[in-house]
Amino acid sequence: MGVERGRASQRSHGVASQRSYGTSSSSSHGSKTKCKNCCRKFVSFMCTQVGVGGLVVSYAIFGAFAFTAIEGKNGHWQTNRTSLIHNNTIRTLWNFTERLNVLHKDQWYEDVNSTLLDFQKRIVEVVLDEDYDGRNHTEVWNFPASLMFCLSVFSMIGYGHMTPRTEWGKIATIIYAVFGIPLYIVYFMNMGRVFAKSFKFLYRLMYRCLNHGRGGKSGPVEIEVGEEGDEAIIVPSTACIWVMIFYMTTGTIMFAEWEQWSYLDSCYFSFTSLAKIGIGDFVPGFGGGFGKAASHDSQTKLIINFMYLLIGMGLIAMCYTLMKEEIMLKLRGLEQDIKEKLYICGLKLGLYEEEQSYPEPRPPMHPRPRSVRKSVRRR
Repeated sequence: MGVERGRASQRSHGVASQRSYGTSSSSSHGSKTKCKNCCRKFVSFMCTQVGVGGLVVSYAIFGAFAFTAIEGKNGHWQTNRTSLIHNNTIRTLWNFTERLNVLHKDQWYEDVNSTLLDFQKRIVEVVLDEDYDGRNHTEVWNFPASLMFCLSVFSMIGYGHMTPRTEWGKIATIIYAVFGIPLYIVYFMNMGRVFAKSFKFLYRLMYRCLNHGRGGKSGPVEIEVGEEGDEAIIVPSTACIWVMIFYMTTGTIMFAEWEQWSYLDSCYFSFTSLAKIGIGDFVPGFGGGFGKAASHDSQTKLIINFMYLLIGMGLIAMCYTLMKEEIMLKLRGLEQDIKEKLYICGLKLGLYEEEQSYPEPRPPMHPRPRSVRKSVRRR
């Protein structure tokens, strides 16, 4: 009886251990599945338009804080060198005055003149070699200015009005650009599709409203017939060009009123920025270039300029997408026209007969009766 009880207890203990092992393995497997599902949902959300846009803004904000912490230190700025030169010059002039006094007037003039010339030479070297423009580290590497620097790096504008001076800043710029440029390309393509769909929807509404009372007559707008017979209106390139002109005009007026620039300079800045040329001779918030004093609302202007350029690049991507659709449609039409002309030439030269089936012609650009297919036979 004791042996049977021992065997029963061992059997029950084995079953319980197997049950507990199965429960723990199933719970761990369920937690792994939940973790995988959450990661999959997060990645799929980040691949959407909203996720990519938020990721770009978050990446720019993270870079702004990083570069402000790296480059915005007193020990690595040009003002320390200029202040040191200035203090040494004042100390030297005082020594000359105290030692020579008024008894050696000519010698005092000569020594002071040579000291001031040396002072000017050293300041010019700092200005030319290190692009010193009179601003200290708090005026240059603040958060909005660092945000604009990050945008100019990963969007490949490259203004050049702000450059890293420290070794860690240069290394951080390289790493930041390596990960930021692919992210910007994804943002460029996604925002182009989103803006293109929205603009096509608005353009379709305007087209239908303008052609509502014309009895079904179509204007010069190109219409592409899909496989299911639905019509898709192709936005012409002129509409895209007018959108870009309107956006550039808005930026021209905005920067001209803020910075007191001429309208030509404002238009020049808008075009070079949106075209990603990035010359950098005009910078919002600093009076239009190097050596200018920062205005009281320069940080607000830099943030608004950041949003202006980010949205403007999305509009450029939209125009690129819409113009590509129109060009591809015209290329397909040109291809079909060439095939039809080659077919007619083949008939005239006797290369075809009336038994070979010729492929159905392309859908019409404008609503018109579909042509009847011909059948020919190759000799």
